[in-house]
Amino acid sequence: MTESVRILKPSAGMLPAYIEALERGWNPDNVRGRAGAADHLSRISEDAAAFLATLDDEDAKGPDYKMPDGTMSKRLPGFVRWIWDGTFCGMIGFRWQKGTSELPPHVLGHIGYTVVEWKRGRGYATEALRLLLPEARARGLTYVELTTDPDNIPSQKVITSNGGKLLRREQKPAAYGGGDTIRWRIDL
Repeated sequence: MTESVRILKPSAGMLPAYIEALERGWNPDNVRGRAGAADHLSRISEDAAAFLATLDDEDAKGPDYKMPDGTMSKRLPGFVRWIWDGTFCGMIGFRWQKGTSELPPHVLGHIGYTVVEWKRGRGYATEALRLLLPEARARGLTYVELTTDPDNIPSQKVITSNGGKLLRREQKPAAYGGGDTIRWRIDL
């Protein structure tokens, strides 16, 4: 892994590299699949500044969140950072509830991340998570939880490399289609 991996607040100057990743087939949304990429491209073409603004909502002022099954849920405070090594490498998102480390039952975890296929295996997700953990601590959280699919060994290694401990196997909420998931905790 290169020492130059950073997590940055998305900006207009970085947007062309993000668009290029979407057009190359990278998918920012592991739940909606390619529909997530198409949605991002459409929103960027409609109003790039408004799209960027939605990626940083620490006061949860945005509209309610549409769950994968179509139900609506109250938005949590959160933000997205782009993983960057001189160009776009992926993204890491963080969401929380103010005043507690706990999350509502329908939220799979505090942190989610994805790296473009052509940059995987370089330690970028591990470094991005390491860089994000102080942000969680600064907001008063004592731990963060993440979930992985049981067969997603690379993501599990990212979590354990950052001090993650296995909490339990569980079922995803019905809104996400059910199925097995593994819940991890990183104490801060």
